[in-house]
Amino acid sequence: MEDITSKAIQEHVGEKDGKEEECDADAWEMLSKCFREVQTALDQNRALIQQVNENQQSKLPDNLAKNAALIREINRNVSRVVGLYSDLSVNFAGLVHHRRALSAAATATAMVNRTKNTTNDQVKSADSDWSKFRLVY
Repeated sequence: MEDITSKAIQEHVGEKDGKEEECDADAWEMLSKCFREVQTALDQNRALIQQVNENQQSKLPDNLAKNAALIREINRNVSRVVGLYSDLSVNFAGLVHHRRALSAAATATAMVNRTKNTTNDQVKSADSDWSKFRLVY
């Protein structure tokens, strides 16, 4: 999974530059880290559930008694997954907000630059219009 994720990050980040690239890299890194942690917890639960099933099938009192602890561990892992997804949601919303702020700032800068260029062009045009006239005394 890590190789595919790393490749996707490289391909996606390679299309962008500057602050947008940094934001995208942070987002991909955060998503990848969270999904790896979730997958680890789910893999642990798969093994724990298998152990619970084996204990249940054995019907040995000692094994059945172990199931309570195993089920508590499964519940902790499920809670951890819920927490990871909750954190991911909050962090992702923050990144989207940050990305929108960067986009808005870039748009504002572009508009200011366009306005400056238009004003400079108008001043140059006005100067050239006045240069056609000669003052006669």
